Amino acid sequence: MSQDSFRPFETQLDLDRSLALVRDATFGADDGELFLERRKAEVLSFDDGRVKTASYDASEGFGLRAVQGERTGYSHSTEISEHALKRAVGMARLAVGDGGGTMADAPRGTNTRLYTDADPMADATFDVKIDVLKEIDDFARSLDKRVVQVSATLSASLQEVAILRPEGGLTTDVRPMSRLNVSVIVEENGRRESGGTGTGGRNCLSALMNADVWKPEIKEALRIALVNLAAEPAPAGVMDVVLGPGWPGILLHEAVGHGLEGDFNRKGSSAFAGLMGQQVAAKGVTVLDDGTIPDRRGSISVDDEGTPSAKNTLIDDGVLVGYMQDRQNARLMGVPETGNGRRESYAHAPMPRMTNTYMLGGETDPADILAGLKDGIYAVGFGGGQVDITNGKFVFSCTEAYRVEGGKVGAPVKGATLIGDGATALKHIRAIGNDMQLDPGIGTCGKAGQWVPVGVGQPSMLIGGLTVGGSAT
Repeated sequence: MSQDSFRPFETQLDLDRSLALVRDATFGADDGELFLERRKAEVLSFDDGRVKTASYDASEGFGLRAVQGERTGYSHSTEISEHALKRAVGMARLAVGDGGGTMADAPRGTNTRLYTDADPMADATFDVKIDVLKEIDDFARSLDKRVVQVSATLSASLQEVAILRPEGGLTTDVRPMSRLNVSVIVEENGRRESGGTGTGGRNCLSALMNADVWKPEIKEALRIALVNLAAEPAPAGVMDVVLGPGWPGILLHEAVGHGLEGDFNRKGSSAFAGLMGQQVAAKGVTVLDDGTIPDRRGSISVDDEGTPSAKNTLIDDGVLVGYMQDRQNARLMGVPETGNGRRESYAHAPMPRMTNTYMLGGETDPADILAGLKDGIYAVGFGGGQVDITNGKFVFSCTEAYRVEGGKVGAPVKGATLIGDGATALKHIRAIGNDMQLDPGIGTCGKAGQWVPVGVGQPSMLIGGLTVGGSAT
């Protein structure tokens, strides 16, 4: 840990007086805390042979929360001072009213560290980072004369948090993040197509600047672009679909994962509300949310309420066995918190959010799954999508997909979208591969205007009867 570590109770606040103010804010409440944060981030992007973006941001502040039943009082400030904290107490207490609550037990402690506390930006100079981006550009153009544009971005951030609870517990966490994104555009006979990929996690940026890391990423982006260059219009209709391993788990994350978050189920707005203990997926389907995987993008040593992260089983052999919970929703539902209370920053109250959500692998060889697909689509990559949490209906665009006929993978297809609903899709899983993979470390999840880093994963799988949107006539 650097000498410039975030120590707000040594440099900006008095711990004893701050604790007294937190107790004033939460007197008669069911729960609450003071969340303090310092964050810094940089983004360097190189596009079409020149530096496009070079930014550095730094911020800090606190959020004070008091919870009474379903009500939450929350006040935040960019000024970490006793004066600002005193002003925040009155705002937070608006949710408590006359009190009458019983303060929930504090989160259990942990000494687990799932990632380094080093500054991910500090182990390489600005010039070195720019030189690497130039090398990426040169390398991509050297691979194929059809490459007409290259984009590469190196980004990193360091989030430092301190959580002070009314009983006096103080929890801290230092969270690094780094990411590399690359994309290429190719042109042939007047037709242009693109391909992109990326990698990252809770480690230092220098790990991604190694040529052994970025060269394979460029080659993969180029491969996807060339596949799309040869793609035919996608067919349309109801058909069976094989999903590839890894990043296609984003469909599971969106169409199923959000529906398993505690707040949606407590309020009855999820398609999975009231189905605990029931068969909600095909036999063999086991889904977990695991924030304890070292160095993964979605992992957290502790959540943003101070609860240690956990490996939580949500669906076990097709049976719904758990929801993801923060402290408030867990208390109201009479179940334990699961370490899923997350917030985008000090300016946001926590809510149940995913960490790394994935499906376990099965026993089937992926080649056998494809061989058994008589007429359908093999979807390997996904871009944007939309999901309605209340019914699980989804629409996802494929960035790499292939036509499959008679068990043979044929031509790539362009413009394919997958349409369905998560609850039905889970029950129509007919085969699960033995090749479970996690995504490369690029996921970001939005909910109620808050964005947090996440991970996804799954094995290859066959889903029957999805609607495929396409433009083939």
